[in-house]
Amino acid sequence: MIEIVFYLFSLVLVASALSVVTVGNPVYAVLFLVLAFFSAACLWMLLHAEFLAIVLVLVYVGTVMVLFLFVVMMLDVNISPSSEGFTRYLPAGVLVALAMAIQMFLVIWTRGMESVPLPEHEGDDYSHTRAIGELLYTDYLYAFEIAAVLLLVAIIAAISLTHRKRPEARQQDPGRQVQVRREDRVRLVKMKSEGEGG
Repeated sequence: MIEIVFYLFSLVLVASALSVVTVGNPVYAVLFLVLAFFSAACLWMLLHAEFLAIVLVLVYVGTVMVLFLFVVMMLDVNISPSSEGFTRYLPAGVLVALAMAIQMFLVIWTRGMESVPLPEHEGDDYSHTRAIGELLYTDYLYAFEIAAVLLLVAIIAAISLTHRKRPEARQQDPGRQVQVRREDRVRLVKMKSEGEGG
């Protein structure tokens, strides 16, 4: 039974990941990406990697999705036709929530069977978090540092894209504003008053 649940979660993960890159609406893409992350977290729960599953849900589903929508809004992607109403996205949201609830039920049900062998414990003080940390910062240290550099490059690229000059947008030049004299902006005109003209 555990193999059937594993392949079911894998199928949902692949289908939702393909939907992320094929749908044209960024809101639907975010919903399917949440489902993909949640399916991966359920797979890790089946394999008794609880720390990775919780971190995936908390960090990616809770933070990266908000950042994704924020970047989409900052890049001025035209989503005005796709943001016309809340009820338009309700069926997709209900479908994703239902799939997540079914997956959580299946994880709890299969974890009760204990058909997946637990890792070999070295004592009562065994910790998944410590084992992952020791492996990550010893055997995979270079890969971890390369991933950090790639993330830094991605952040710099996103910032440079948001600050690019667009021809339709007005730009301010503080250097020119400081050099402006009063005579360049204000012109005093002397006129005769209405009583003096006769």
